Amino acid sequence: MSEQPTAAELADELLDALAAEIPLMATFDDIPGHDHELRDVSEAGDARLREVAVRVGERAARSTDPDWVTLGVVAHHAEGLLARLDSGKIEFIVADPMAAEGAGMLSWLPQLAPSGEQAEEDYLARMAAIPGFLAGLGDRYRAGIAAGRTPVERAVGNAIAHVDRFLAVEPNALLTPPLTGDRETRRERLFAEKVRPALVAYRDMLARDVAGRGRPDEQPGLCWLEGGKESYTRLARTHTTTGITPEELHETGLELGRALEEEYRLLGTALFGEDDPIVVRRRLRTDPSLCWRDADEMVTTAAEAVARATAAAPGWFRRTPSAECVVRAVPASEGPSAAQAYYMTPAGDGSRPGVYYTNTYRVEERFRFIAESVAFHEAVPGHHFQACTAHELDGVPALRKLVPLSAFDEGWALYTERLADEMGLYSDDLMRLGMVAEDSLRAARLVVDTGLHALGWTRQQCVGYLTEHCVLSDVEVQSETDRYIEWPGQALSYMTGRLEIQRLRALAEERLGEAFDIRDFHDVVLRHGQVPLPVLGEIVREWIES
Repeated sequence: MSEQPTAAELADELLDALAAEIPLMATFDDIPGHDHELRDVSEAGDARLREVAVRVGERAARSTDPDWVTLGVVAHHAEGLLARLDSGKIEFIVADPMAAEGAGMLSWLPQLAPSGEQAEEDYLARMAAIPGFLAGLGDRYRAGIAAGRTPVERAVGNAIAHVDRFLAVEPNALLTPPLTGDRETRRERLFAEKVRPALVAYRDMLARDVAGRGRPDEQPGLCWLEGGKESYTRLARTHTTTGITPEELHETGLELGRALEEEYRLLGTALFGEDDPIVVRRRLRTDPSLCWRDADEMVTTAAEAVARATAAAPGWFRRTPSAECVVRAVPASEGPSAAQAYYMTPAGDGSRPGVYYTNTYRVEERFRFIAESVAFHEAVPGHHFQACTAHELDGVPALRKLVPLSAFDEGWALYTERLADEMGLYSDDLMRLGMVAEDSLRAARLVVDTGLHALGWTRQQCVGYLTEHCVLSDVEVQSETDRYIEWPGQALSYMTGRLEIQRLRALAEERLGEAFDIRDFHDVVLRHGQVPLPVLGEIVREWIES
């Protein structure tokens, strides 16, 4: 690299560090060089990542490169990497598949479908690294406990149960799909002789060294750890890409929740003859006819919504993805600890479509009226459109195309839930009421995430608030609460990003008048890749002026 690296060179250097932080995600996103790796979870590994983040961040701050968009993205990602490393979260987050290292490996690695000899060899190399990876996690958990950075006791039990479920499924998820040649025999032997014993040892380590030492349900938030409140403020900035304080976010969530009451009154009157929002929400939660009959009905309804949105999209977007989006059920071993839904990006070579996963665990207790809003959020025109548009951009550093920024991608996905209503995609008023219910959840996330991690809420306070103000089954209340506890700040990104995109759209509509075209606005939001909200604001303002 030159003495004065370009913005693109800084982006590439930081991208490599971020890929080393989450190498499984790097493989999914077609970032080369890490397909044979699992994360180096040692303190020395963290120190190497920190060195890169500091160096790149300082160079970005001094850079005179005119590519201010990339420099803004680089600066934010460097700051975010430092916030994650400095929080020490690797030592006390143990169960959430999207946030904990061990649970994440069990979730992500089986979903890789290696294609070709080198990819299969890389897959085997990763499997061979599992014993060292899990042993290293044990070292970090013990170090965290010694330093007072303890996990939540309930999460430790969830982590143990996850490993038990993973080992109970036959054939094991790490043994599918089949490999070619002698690699299949090598994999079977590697799993039997090395990987399975390492998973058993990891499970026993959790039960022996970590269980019984965790924080109680009365102290689940970061604010109960030394320096935790400051760490949470930095993580909140990372996930929202703004300097809005946790206290301000908390108040915003309360205000949004109050504003949604009128929509509950209007739709509740039309559907049930009830104009009391509390009664409407109770009806939605308790009427068994509003739950799914079975998993097939859930998956089919989601697939139909995605197909309807795909057909309507050209009238609202200048460009649509070339990659297909398919709907699948969350793997059974993950169901109890997984979110209600999530999205996986397609492979760059076309070997894997975009996948919208919907959680069929205890499906008869889950509500069908949110199916369409969640499908529009996770798939079309939500995450699938945003991710694929970014992946297909030319002349944009891979950092901007591939690495998520929660406030941007989750903000966009939440924006599209309301956009889908403008597009006429909801099949009836019940599904529109589901859209309002999902808004309640995202507003509540501002309240409960900050409540847990900045204001010292107990787990039961979070459960109580979600139960009163949202439309969630008990199984979803419990899983959402555990998610917020173990992924501090991420839940803040949805509504923060949505509100900013809506504000920028209103600004463009006001300034441009009859010249405003929704297709152009969506294009300008998506065609720069994933950017922090302040950078997006400058992009939109430049577009308006031009």
